Amino acid sequence: MQDKNVNEIPLSIIESAIQGEDASLRYVLSYFKNYINKLATRVMTNEYGEKYYYVDDDIVARLEAKLVFSIINNFKIER
Repeated sequence: MQDKNVNEIPLSIIESAIQGEDASLRYVLSYFKNYINKLATRVMTNEYGEKYYYVDDDIVARLEAKLVFSIINNFKIER
């Protein structure tokens, strides 16, 4: 059973993102922003043993670049 509260990316946005349209790619990136930030979250421990969580901006940039590359070069829509 599908969750009705989950917003999906419209097909028109996906199709234009595959063509490399900037606004559509930004829409897709914003859709996945929280997930990318979750994947890029790291733990840092200071000299007192206290743990801090932070989002590694380098990893965010690499994940976003890989997503855009995959959308433009590898994504196919089968109808």
